[in-house]
Amino acid sequence: MIVEPHQAGIFSSPEEVYVVMTAAVIYARVSSKEQEQEVYSIPAQLSLLRGYALERGFTIAREFVDVETAKHAGRPGFEQMLSYIVSEDACNVILVEKTDRLYRNLRDYVTLDEMKPEIHFVKENFIFSENSHSSERFLHGIKVLMARNYIDNLSEETRKGMLEKARQGTWPSAAPAGYVNVEVGDRRRLALEPDRAPIIAEMFRRYATGDHSLTALADWALAQGYRGPRGGKLKKGAVAGILHNIFYTGRFLWKDVEYQGDHDPLVSMEVFQTVQGVLAEHGPEAMQKREFAYSGLVTCAHCGCKLTAEIKKRKYVYYHCTGNKGACPKPYIREEDLEGLLLEVLQAVRIDDEVLAWIRTALIDSSHDQAEYHHSQLALLRRRHTVLQNNIEGAYEDKLQGHISEDFWAQKSADWREEQHQLLAKIELHQKADEDYTEAGCRVLRLASGVSELWEGRSPKSRRELLNIVQSNLLFDGTSLTATYSKPFCWLAEGQESSFWLPILDDIRNWFCSQSFAMLARRIA
Repeated sequence: MIVEPHQAGIFSSPEEVYVVMTAAVIYARVSSKEQEQEVYSIPAQLSLLRGYALERGFTIAREFVDVETAKHAGRPGFEQMLSYIVSEDACNVILVEKTDRLYRNLRDYVTLDEMKPEIHFVKENFIFSENSHSSERFLHGIKVLMARNYIDNLSEETRKGMLEKARQGTWPSAAPAGYVNVEVGDRRRLALEPDRAPIIAEMFRRYATGDHSLTALADWALAQGYRGPRGGKLKKGAVAGILHNIFYTGRFLWKDVEYQGDHDPLVSMEVFQTVQGVLAEHGPEAMQKREFAYSGLVTCAHCGCKLTAEIKKRKYVYYHCTGNKGACPKPYIREEDLEGLLLEVLQAVRIDDEVLAWIRTALIDSSHDQAEYHHSQLALLRRRHTVLQNNIEGAYEDKLQGHISEDFWAQKSADWREEQHQLLAKIELHQKADEDYTEAGCRVLRLASGVSELWEGRSPKSRRELLNIVQSNLLFDGTSLTATYSKPFCWLAEGQESSFWLPILDDIRNWFCSQSFAMLARRIA
């Protein structure tokens, strides 16, 4: 009696009746998380194939599964199945849902054709084997080509969908560190990760000062509970990758094109650009090797190079011009002497309690006007942002309906999104400025009133931070320092020198109403 290889056989003899079951393997695959959640899900495929095996009298030898995603490419289950069939001579039957679940390319087809298994495509009600007729083999080849075309088209449509998401401001891939994917209605968007987002924001702020190496940031992050993928400290490369990523400003790069994102930023563009400057100027290696607190802080008045430092007699620190533009005649200066000159720079902006109280009263008087100004500016900026968003959505509909060309849509939408980006930056500054204006202003003034006390007892790095707040440029002529003070300290130095404050009061008060004021107040806080 001849039994087809895909059927159970019943053999009888005078002594007994017994059943021979044919062994088969099951293969199930999904090509993305979306398919895993829909009708192509692994459980649905396995249930169908197990029922088919039971109905046809197969015994299931093994089950192989592949879940392919952009993050995890390849088909280990498919390769394991091929190895198993080769090693198990008694098992040469494959049960699979349909053609495009088994073949991903023509190479898969050729590989299986050489192995000559019997393949049951359950949903297509088709069995393919080496005994199949030429017409069946021809039709099967057509199905393989169609499956390949379907996969190519699916991949192309996926890429198109991701590009369109990017154009609409939605990050189309996995959430970067500090963010998580959340469901909002019928769409997915990014939300801030409560544990990591504040740590990343602080990493940017610390590195922007120029006083922290990548290793120091990794150590600090670990102390705050931020761990790497393997549960340990972040690698320097991972820290540098975070600091280089424009995503944290609310913008992102997709296929080498920059887009304005709809996610919440962690840092301002100003802080981000400052960090890029520090990275470019110092780099990871240079930041690790810098051992001297004031190196690079002071400029030589003779040749315009920065002052660097070195140790003499193994214990004395001397600062001198780098001489990058040729030999410089200016002398060396001991670190202790340089610190004395730096303290004089700070004392030049010191104000007494009487002046502090007088300016504080003026700030209180102007706080109401300042709040109204910021509220009115925010309203104007938000209205313009809404108009631009309506333009983008309307033009997108016109593009879909063929009223405007793809090129026109791309150009106009890019222009509108760029303007939206600029508006959001201005909105952010006004929102930051519209905080507790009077108290923040007093923090700035209290710094000036107690600058000498702040200097005493601080580490050289902390003193450098204080100097960076007060001034923007220091020139050393060999004997003295000349400072260019930042606002509002330039006016405080002017008032200190002339002892006549009334003419500069309006300058101070107006600056406290500016967008730069809130950022300085945050640094001091």
